[in-house]
Amino acid sequence: MDLVDGIYKLTKVLPGEERYGLVSQMRRCAVSIPSNIAEGKARGTTKEYRHFVQNAYGSGAELETQLEICVRQNFVSSEQAKEVFALLDQVVRMLNRLIQKLSPQRSNP
Repeated sequence: MDLVDGIYKLTKVLPGEERYGLVSQMRRCAVSIPSNIAEGKARGTTKEYRHFVQNAYGSGAELETQLEICVRQNFVSSEQAKEVFALLDQVVRMLNRLIQKLSPQRSNP
């Protein structure tokens, strides 16, 4: 949820012309991460939970790309994006660990 807050704060400084472009897309991606986790957990099976966590992980990858575009287009400075990049990195690492934990354990022959 801290990542969502950070994205909303960061996107407030993007140009108005990006309201329906990057701003909208970045906010949807950020909101999608905790939403997918919650929906997956509510499904009740490990397989479905893992699937939704993988979707959240994909949204994190999309968001990373969009953040990089914002920096490259000089909509925000690297310094302005630094905190959000750090939060995103932390979230993606946690999602990766969760996916590993939820994955079926393969037995060695």
